[in-house]
Amino acid sequence: MGDRPINATPAVEAVEAGAIAGGQLRYYDMVMAAFVAILLLSNVLGAGKVAQVVLPGIGPWPFGAGILFFPVSYIIGDVLTEVYGYARARRVIWVGFAATVFMALMSWVVVALPPAPDWTNQAAYETIFGQVPRIVFASMCAFWAGEFVNSYVLARMKVATGGRHLWMRTIGSTIAGQAVDSVIFYPLAFWGAQGWTHDLVIQVLFTQWALKVGWEVLLTPLTYVVIGGLKRAEGLDVYDRATNFTPFRAKV
Repeated sequence: MGDRPINATPAVEAVEAGAIAGGQLRYYDMVMAAFVAILLLSNVLGAGKVAQVVLPGIGPWPFGAGILFFPVSYIIGDVLTEVYGYARARRVIWVGFAATVFMALMSWVVVALPPAPDWTNQAAYETIFGQVPRIVFASMCAFWAGEFVNSYVLARMKVATGGRHLWMRTIGSTIAGQAVDSVIFYPLAFWGAQGWTHDLVIQVLFTQWALKVGWEVLLTPLTYVVIGGLKRAEGLDVYDRATNFTPFRAKV
């Protein structure tokens, strides 16, 4: 991976985040769509299930099934901030947050609709799509805070390192962002809930955090390939030297 800046190529121009016009970006909307799709899948399929693996020398070890999705969303979050800057990553985070709220609302409406007399799958449908309000609230809070911490840390580290040490930025931002995400989500969602002891909540919390960081480390070579390819395709390398880092806006 080395210590060379990821933008060390004549085809890529280092620019300030505020100097980019939307029309210059060829793939930003596609990256946004991928981020939102993975976010919604993670909430539908993985948030509430505890799976288990048997670790050599340790034995059975529980983990949240959402681990299969969230690392990919954080990698895409890294790509958004590294390639397009904090402000455009912030816009995507708000779009993802709004999509999650809409999904939760529509899930509640659809599950609550009276089933037809000859349709016998209502109970199974409620089991799969009937979202617990507490889990939904915890998930949205954790996502919002964790993603913004991840993006902020990465953007600040990029300026501080002059674009070098991409691996340090992606892993460092994930350590911080996933810590905030896990510390918010698991206590809010499961502390005192039926079937969740306090020890289990803490165990799954730390397991999730470690696994997510581990995923980031393992996928670092792929992150390099994606980020390098997008920067060359866009012809830009964005730095947030004068960016307003407040999370409470969607304007680029």
